[in-house]
Amino acid sequence: MNKDAILWNRYQEYLCHCPEIGLTLDISRMKFPDGYFTQMDAAIQGAFSEMHELERGGIANRDEGRMVGHYWLRNPALSPSSDIKQEIEAAIEKIMVFSSKIHAGAITAQNRSPFKNVLIIGIGGSALGPQFVSDALASSTDRMKAYFLDNTDPDGIDKVFAELGATLSQTLALVISKSGSTKETRNGMLETKAAYQQAGLDFSRHAVAVTGAGSELDRLAQNEAWLERFPMWDWVGGRTSVTSAVGLLPAALQGINIKALLEGAKACDTATSRRDTMSNPAAVMALMWHYATGGHGTKDLVMLPYKDRLLLFSRYLQQLIMESIGKELDRDGATVNQGLTVYGNKGSTDQHAYVQQLREGVANFFVTFIEVLKDREGSSLRVEEGITSGDFLFGFFQGTRTALYENGRESMTLTINRIDAYTIGVLIALFERAVGFYASLININAYHQPGVEAGKKAAGTVIALQTSVMELLQEEQRGMTAETIAARLGKPDQVEMVFAILRHLAANQDRGIIQSSADRMAEVTFRIVG
Repeated sequence: MNKDAILWNRYQEYLCHCPEIGLTLDISRMKFPDGYFTQMDAAIQGAFSEMHELERGGIANRDEGRMVGHYWLRNPALSPSSDIKQEIEAAIEKIMVFSSKIHAGAITAQNRSPFKNVLIIGIGGSALGPQFVSDALASSTDRMKAYFLDNTDPDGIDKVFAELGATLSQTLALVISKSGSTKETRNGMLETKAAYQQAGLDFSRHAVAVTGAGSELDRLAQNEAWLERFPMWDWVGGRTSVTSAVGLLPAALQGINIKALLEGAKACDTATSRRDTMSNPAAVMALMWHYATGGHGTKDLVMLPYKDRLLLFSRYLQQLIMESIGKELDRDGATVNQGLTVYGNKGSTDQHAYVQQLREGVANFFVTFIEVLKDREGSSLRVEEGITSGDFLFGFFQGTRTALYENGRESMTLTINRIDAYTIGVLIALFERAVGFYASLININAYHQPGVEAGKKAAGTVIALQTSVMELLQEEQRGMTAETIAARLGKPDQVEMVFAILRHLAANQDRGIIQSSADRMAEVTFRIVG
């Protein structure tokens, strides 16, 4: 039997076809051995049981003693209490009503003009999910244009405000932070507040908070009488918050059909709750991750969606997958250093980027293609006799998949009918569930992020050291080397960090630090102006 016939037989045998959600998963080009699914049946059945307990309200985030309830967001009837069910339903209704009032001009900007832009201020899950949804579903008929402040980079902040220009007066600002103390988001809020003030505007008359009840941000929004406040719950993690107010409010304001998005996610949750493994696309995908990486992250996951609207999907998945799976310890406390690296591009751009290495370089990856059957709304131009641009995109996708397979590189393909709010909901839910299943298979906690918290603490230490450096320079009023300053502060082991702090300050004239020239870095001196 030739290879094409073998592939066709494998396609028919292993295709996971889910017409109820408009999705198929083809794993025929993954080279798992015969009997693999039988071998893994006990493990995946255990994952199903764990997921069932999670949905019932079991403590899944054991480090923090929290439930994990993002599945309830699109099906409140699943929630373990009537109070949670009512809170979810009330939040969705509040989002719909508020968005309608903004669109109708019942709520206006300070100058009584209608709001035309929405500025989303957040970081991580409070930005990546909303950005992905916004970019994937943007259209010429959007009710509001979305902008994002998702970092604490001053130049990036300036760039966004330059783009807004005079329309800042017609811009609604959403500040998204569960605790309200996340530094990047707080900084973005303070920079935004200053921009409004500089324009002679009252920030509070343009501001909305999405945050936890009683948080620092919640109290600020109340005290300053912001336009509105929307909830974040401790049982929803940032990377799985896109179907909460975090993602739904920006999307609704933009004009996206959030009910369709929630319906897609709900339908996918139903499809991926089935215990019949071969008809459950999230389970099949998780098992392919386990097969491809040996259950130890030995290969990278390369996302190649052949659709411009899915450009940001790989960025969104980087947080969802890598923050969930990248853990030092397993649930038994053993050191395992687990992970699954994700990167990606879009087709056919990737034809001219890194497919050369994928086909002929180090074979340390497996690919997930995303094929979208519908090219566009309406008819397409024939760029050649009987051939459209979409036909070429399809040809490049099939050509790349074939070229990789011929060189022994494995891939699977997700095929969806179209890009719309429903299908985006399906994709979000599919990968959320696959992450949960895979975490169970490798015995790690997918719902905490100790490494992220460690990074935040380390950043706080740097800021505290910078404050000490500045205080010493103000006292001394003379040039000193980094070694001298570190010694004077009683921190000689942190001289490299002291030097890095001083060099950064000296590069920004408004900080008032002068750096001397010297052949050796150790001889460079720093002093404060005046």
